[in-house]
Amino acid sequence: MSLRSFIGKQWIDVIDWVEPADGILAYRYPMQDREIQNGGQLTVRDSQLALFVNEGKIADQFSPGLYTLTTNTLPILTYLKNWDKAFQSPFKSDVYYFSTRMQTDQHWGTPNPITVRDKEFGAVRLRAFGIYSYHVADPKVFYQKISGTRDQYMVSDLEGQLRDTIIGTLANTFAQSNVPFLDMAANQTQLAQQAADLLKPGFTNLGLALDTFVVDNLSMPDELQKMLDQRISMNMIGDMNKYTQFQVAQSMPIAAANEGSGGAGLGAGLGVGMGMAQTMMSSMKTATSGAEAAPAAAVPAAGAKFCVDCGNPMPSAGKFCPSCGKPQQ
Repeated sequence: MSLRSFIGKQWIDVIDWVEPADGILAYRYPMQDREIQNGGQLTVRDSQLALFVNEGKIADQFSPGLYTLTTNTLPILTYLKNWDKAFQSPFKSDVYYFSTRMQTDQHWGTPNPITVRDKEFGAVRLRAFGIYSYHVADPKVFYQKISGTRDQYMVSDLEGQLRDTIIGTLANTFAQSNVPFLDMAANQTQLAQQAADLLKPGFTNLGLALDTFVVDNLSMPDELQKMLDQRISMNMIGDMNKYTQFQVAQSMPIAAANEGSGGAGLGAGLGVGMGMAQTMMSSMKTATSGAEAAPAAAVPAAGAKFCVDCGNPMPSAGKFCPSCGKPQQ
């Protein structure tokens, strides 16, 4: 090393790191043209871990605390460097900080519905959404498999990998749960726990720990949801005969009021009322005796009218009733 190079080097007495923003998982301390002084101070704060990497090999790991860097506090690095216990010269090593804070409010969701078997509906397609949280638990594994020698590794860099892992696991969770779709809403906590149990080994393999996993919502695609809503409506109606009678009774005064005024309106109202009454009687007979219901009297189409004398329907343009022959107003 030339004298200029020696003078140009900077000696590091204090090594520490304060996270400048959320979402940082790993950070490499800047070591360009810098060497660590023997006896320098290393600060590792709560929610942090630090790794010393020498010539590409992981040496020592430090948990939260304040350390004076000597051969006593760097046993593996001392062994790799073949130092004796009284080394005095500065040394070169890469220092990586890892945030062990819980990374909260991480969202997951199924971009496409998952098809699963259901006891009631056969096969259904489900959409699911929720949140999860995790933290770096093993910095050595995380460094070797994920972050590597990058200056900085962010939560966003890992988001796609974790989300796809979650979605792939959910299909197995739903298939193994044997919970009907209509009961899933009441068992979301149980399903989330089952999914978490399946996901944890995969997180551990990356040097992470899955802290929480929540299923916020389970739903069907819109077209299937409409069919389900129709089925629920039919079940709520119950007895169709009684429902028909109720609907007819409710519509009678409305139909009579909207057919016009005067004698023609009265005849129209009576005609509609008679037709509806026959419909009601037929429905009641079917409900009580099971006999075949009599056909309901035909209700005239829009634009037709009723005879002011006999009340039978007749063409709107007719001047005489085809049933009784009476002239019309």
